[in-house]
Amino acid sequence: MNRTTLGRTGIEVSDYCLGTMTFGTQTSEPDSHTQIDMALEAGIDFLDTAEMYPVNPVLAETVGNTETIIGNWNVKSGKRDQIVIATKHSGPNGAFVRPGQDISAATLRETLEGSLRRLQTDYVDLYQFHWPNRGSYHFRQNWDFAPDKQPATDAILDNMAEVMDELAALVAEGKIRAFGLSNDSAWGTMQWLNAAKAAGGPRVATMQNEYSLLSRLYDTDLAELGNHEDVTLLAFSPLACGYLTGKYRGGSIPKGSRKSINEGMGGRTSPRVNEVVEVYAAIADKYGVDLTHMALQWTLTRPFPTIPIFGATTTQQLAHILKAPSVELPDELLAEVSKAHRANPMPF
Repeated sequence: MNRTTLGRTGIEVSDYCLGTMTFGTQTSEPDSHTQIDMALEAGIDFLDTAEMYPVNPVLAETVGNTETIIGNWNVKSGKRDQIVIATKHSGPNGAFVRPGQDISAATLRETLEGSLRRLQTDYVDLYQFHWPNRGSYHFRQNWDFAPDKQPATDAILDNMAEVMDELAALVAEGKIRAFGLSNDSAWGTMQWLNAAKAAGGPRVATMQNEYSLLSRLYDTDLAELGNHEDVTLLAFSPLACGYLTGKYRGGSIPKGSRKSINEGMGGRTSPRVNEVVEVYAAIADKYGVDLTHMALQWTLTRPFPTIPIFGATTTQQLAHILKAPSVELPDELLAEVSKAHRANPMPF
């Protein structure tokens, strides 16, 4: 397993990250613990979670259960010091966490303390903001994105300055090692970088946005920012919620799969998506590469720092995914992937 660092923090991690959002719904606690053990044995020591998890579905009564499951593993295994844990402050949400409270200096400490209690740890390695207060174009909101509906710029920047002061205090106390964003933009990231410089607070180290062969909004402005400012992309849904494993090919909807629970797949179900999956499956077949492995390894070929966050509902799926890091993608395959993207952009 190759190693990389999170931004300019010096925090070294595996270049694959285990996502945990199904821990507590589709994945039981015993299986969740087995997955962490399997990942660690394979050299993956980076875990991503969030206070709002688990998902599928998100329910007010289950919020925090994933962190609790990871916390129980921390205690049972005694290996907290062997893993790097990332979690998130939900920020604006559908009233399932602290009835929609924004990210602020007032909510930051209380929210972090809740995660620390559930994780049964004294510190979080990477603390992320799940959604920007001002709104976002992610999760298919790009089609009707209206930045002119956001709050006044001065109010946004004042909030960032206040939050950064509190972040700096939490870093000084040893409760946070690094800071990251999620579902944010190039403009938002630069403002947080400016706030960190002004306050001596933690610099933005990572950006957790959706990124896969089927979802490539990151490829321009954010890619340039990530490269020049050393902000590592934590690419969530690199398998497009299972589309790029091939399990939904031919109209199949396996029992217990995400699509069997959420037919719309967070806006990813579309008339074109199945056709585009077939294009990439044909490329994988041509070069004798498994589609899942191709999709994951492709993210590591990008010209900006990237770590894919993968998830597995079952240990069998995880065992298959763990073979991906040993797969090498030839230049000819990558050239065909590039041509396929130009011919089949943004299928959802």
